[in-house]
Formats: sequence, C-alpha cells, structure tokens
Amino acid sequence: MVIFGCSLVLLLIYLLYKSKRALQMLQQNYYDESHRYLLWLAKNFKKVFLNLDIICLLFIIFFYIDVEVQYIIGIFSLLYIILWYIYYHQEKKITTKIPLKFTARIKRLYLTEIILYLIISVVMILNYVPALVPLYYLMLGLLVYFDYLVVLIINYLNWPVEKLVYWHYKKEATKKLAMMKIPVIGITGSYGKTSCKNIINDILSVKYNPFATPKNFNTTYGLINSINNYLDRYSDLFIAEMGAFKVGEIKKTCDLMHPKYGILTTIGEAHLESFGSRKNIQKGKFELIESLPNDGLGILNGDDKWQTDYDLKNKKCHLLWIGIDNPNVDARALNIKLSSSGMTFDVSFKGDDKLYPFQSRLLGRHNVYNLLTGILLGHELGMSYEELRRGVAMIHQIEHRLELKKVVGLNIIDDAYNSNPVGSKRALEVLSMMPGTKVVVTPGMVELGSKQYQYNKNFGTQIAEVSDYVILVGKEQTKPIKDGLLEKKYREDNIYIINDVKDAFKILKRIDDGNVYVLLENDLPDLFNE
Repeated sequence: MVIFGCSLVLLLIYLLYKSKRALQMLQQNYYDESHRYLLWLAKNFKKVFLNLDIICLLFIIFFYIDVEVQYIIGIFSLLYIILWYIYYHQEKKITTKIPLKFTARIKRLYLTEIILYLIISVVMILNYVPALVPLYYLMLGLLVYFDYLVVLIINYLNWPVEKLVYWHYKKEATKKLAMMKIPVIGITGSYGKTSCKNIINDILSVKYNPFATPKNFNTTYGLINSINNYLDRYSDLFIAEMGAFKVGEIKKTCDLMHPKYGILTTIGEAHLESFGSRKNIQKGKFELIESLPNDGLGILNGDDKWQTDYDLKNKKCHLLWIGIDNPNVDARALNIKLSSSGMTFDVSFKGDDKLYPFQSRLLGRHNVYNLLTGILLGHELGMSYEELRRGVAMIHQIEHRLELKKVVGLNIIDDAYNSNPVGSKRALEVLSMMPGTKVVVTPGMVELGSKQYQYNKNFGTQIAEVSDYVILVGKEQTKPIKDGLLEKKYREDNIYIINDVKDAFKILKRIDDGNVYVLLENDLPDLFNE
C-alpha cells in the first residue's frame, strides 16, 4: 500500500505540471465567460484529446490477465515518468506568448485541484484492495486525460468563492470611488479603446493629473483591480477602458463606475461570435452613452454610420461629434498628411472659422480619430489650444499599435496587439506609404463568426495590392488569406507559411535588401496556436 501511495504522489506531480496548460487556456478565455473556454475546447478537440495520456486505457488489460500488483504499480510509475519526460520536452519547444499568470484566482483553482485529487487518493488508500489497483489507475488516468474538462469543473466549483471575492473587492472599489468623487471618462468600442485611452491620458496630462486603467484592464474585474490597487488620491480624472463580449456587460461596468463622460471609438464586428450580431454589438457599446447622467457628455464618431444611425434612448445628455469625412461635426480633421515619421493635420471646431494645426508622431487615419477625441474632450474641459497642441505633439507611439521601430536592422511596423477588418486595412495604408520593400507577417483575424473566412480572404486581396512578400503564421487559419492572394494572381513564390512567428525573422533576413518595412499584423495568443 505504501508503494501504491508513492505512485499516486508521482501522478499528482505530473498532473499539477500538466494542468498549467489547461489553466493557461482557461485564463486566456476569461474563465469561461460567455462559454469561451468551452468553445475553445470544441474548436481544438484534436489538440486537447488526441494525446499520449490516452495510454491510461492500457490498464483495462489488467482486468483480464493475472499480473502481480507490484508489477502493475511499477508499470504505472514508469509510464507516468516517461509521460512527464515527453510532456516536459514538448512544452520547452512551445513558444508561450502569454504565460500563465499566477493570480490569486489561479492559486485558488490550483488549491481546489490539489484538494480534489488528495481526497480521491486518500479514499483509494483507505479502501485499498490489491485486486482493484488496475481500476484505480484507470480512473486516475482518465482524470489526467480529461484534465481540460476537470479544470473547467473546478472553475465551476469555485464559482461561489469567486463571487464572494468579487463582491468584497467591488465593495472596496465602490467605497473608494465614492470617497474620491472623481469624474470618470468611460471609453468603449469594437476597436481602438486602449489607443484612445492612452492618447486622451497623454493630452489631458498637460493640464490635469488623470489616471488611466493600466494595460488592457477593461473588464469589471480589471477595473475593480485598477481602483483598489492603482488609483491614488492625487488623481483628478479617471479614464476607464470598458470591454465587453455580450450585451449587458458595459451596463454592468457603468453601474460600478458611474461615468460622467462617455466615448465611443468604432463599432465594428470584433467579438461577433459572442455578441451574436452587429446590432447587438451596437446596442452593447451604446450602453455607455445611455448610462451617462443628464449633465454628462458623450463624444461620438460622425463617420461611423453605426453611431450616427443609432436611436439613442438617453436624449438628455450632451453629445459632441468628431469626424474626417462628415462636415457636420463639432471637431473635424482636415489637410491630413501622413509620412513614415508621423502626421500633421488641421482641426476645425464648429462655430469657429479658424483652423488649428497639430503634429503627431502617431501613424494611421484611425489615430486621427483618437486624437480628435482627445482634443475635443480637452477643449470641453477647458484646455487652451497651446496646451492641446503640446499634448498631441508629446504623445509617444503606442506599443504594438502601428509602432514603428527597428528590430535586428529591420524597419518594423508593429501592429501586433489585435487585428480586425477595419484596423488591418488601415495598417496596410500605412505600409503602402513606406519606401522600399514591403512585407506583411500575419496569422490573420479571429472571432469574426461566420464572416471570418470572407474577412480574411478580403485581407489577402488587400495585401496583394501593397506587399512584396507575405509571411503567413499557421497553415489552416491563414488559408483564406492565401486564397485572397492567389485570387489576385499574387506570386506564390513570395508567400511563406510558418507555424511560429519567430521563424519569420529567418525569412526576413534572407529577403532584406537594406530597406525593408515589415508590418506585423496581429499576434494571436496561445489558444489560437496550431
């Protein structure tokens, strides 16, 4: 029985090591919010279930042949030592883009998993019957094999605890916000939320001491964390990025934050799978504007028909519009000139015949919209033209969002954060302005529902008009892009297909003529790896 107990310890060690991958996928899928983890399991059935752990079924044969128990225990122990060795070396070869973050929640999940397996092991040891050893090992082996599902069940088991933790920290955050009485600027949209947040923060920093949510903390949990752990008492404005996967989530966030100012970037088809339709996306994003108080201010994009056509329920809050093409807006950008070093443009304010020139190091037409939003908001908050001009000029390039930089001698346009049909087209516009050889490196776009193939194929046809070479990351998921390229009679010799984005640099070195510009469009997290 002692030897049997030792074999169970060995299995537990292997299991805890292996379950890191399942927990990583659970974390990247927002702990199965909107059943994202379940959908990922369904899409990656082969990857999850066609693995060496199925060898546990081997122990069925010991029901029918007479083998001494100590030999069965030895076979079991040796088997899982070998499996651990193989799995360990496989993991070393995998490029992890977003590693598992050992947050308090992950630690609670790990603890629950350990307790669950300890209970099972103790029950087996206390009721140890040598003849049942093959059955014990079969049961344990199946639990290891179905580890991704076990992690999901543990996530559900922990739900009451997580709710209690959530309500505790939400209460603390609500109390802190109420005490500070700080005006909140909410930002949402399908694309460009983080860029818009950072731009507004930089512009307002010339006159105020704003606090912007760090990184992409845009869920209710992330905002609560931001308030409790990062917001300090010297801040006089709170800029809150608000993300959502379904209708009702922005409203839930607004009930926590009570924003006075609301900004919509663009309403597109990001997260179309979870929202269900573009109408639902539109409704979900406008929850921010419809949550504003009567003395609140909403800033909308007059070039976005999904904003101009919306029948707003909150008629009393003040609305202002920005735009480039639409002349009937409150702040319009004119005379836009883009170059490899940035852009210049003029701003016309409604009721003012004068044009106000601005200069920025940022790239792309979409950033003009973000800058206009920051300029108009700053103007409403009492900033002078000189303060606004200085704020726009001092904005640094935003990490992974059309960020122009040098990497191993190559000119990289890093647009790796998150791609979508609108953003990818704008990124190609920026690439087209660059002198020299042009290369696109991309794994394509995801989470676009039934339209995903068509959007990626369209992206391929657009790439064909701009880029000299194309490096596709992931054979299956980039097939639509290749179809689009070939439809445009693109040279097949100039298309490279790889499985790891790091391999792209080996190809880039071969085609480098001393003046290469490389667009890195999207960098999918580990859950999309082929």
